[in-house]
Amino acid sequence: MPDILIVYYSRNGSVAQLARRVARGVAEVPGMQARLRSVPPVAPVTQLAQPPVPEDGAPYATLDDLHACAGLILGSPTRFGNMAAPLKHFLDSTAAEWASGTLVGKPAAVFTSTATQHGGQESTLLSMMLPLLHHGALLVGLPFTEAALNATGGGGTPYGASHVAGTDGSREFDAHEQELARALGRRVATIAARLGT
Repeated sequence: MPDILIVYYSRNGSVAQLARRVARGVAEVPGMQARLRSVPPVAPVTQLAQPPVPEDGAPYATLDDLHACAGLILGSPTRFGNMAAPLKHFLDSTAAEWASGTLVGKPAAVFTSTATQHGGQESTLLSMMLPLLHHGALLVGLPFTEAALNATGGGGTPYGASHVAGTDGSREFDAHEQELARALGRRVATIAARLGT
């Protein structure tokens, strides 16, 4: 069964929860399945490296995952309106995949979680789109035909799914955020199925 690869970095758990909701949307498309993968934190060279397998959560993404996927969805918390360094570090390691066209023509999308409503959701989503454009992926967003996009008071933008976690990370996902996350997964999986990637 074709995989939609969901690669994310999550420091406090909100992005991981959002990734699982996106994965549920992928699973709603007949014949498609989600493959959840995380990326390890990065640290200065003076600190110990992370173990090769995380203690809990999704396994770490490898470059082979990119070759095998039918579509790609990236997730990151926002860092001053930009994707977090661990996801950027992973993307910076994909030069050979860029040169060989591994992601050319594959549908791709993005999602994020922020502490506040105006914490940089849209700019973070756009920052994740730039490498996908360089890779030749086909960007998928959320159209305003998604009713929750017009009604949300929390997360969710035309650029991708999002969640407002609150300054202490305790804000639960509201119904609109959940629906938009599933909608994003469904859209990528549906397009991948149509393309036969």
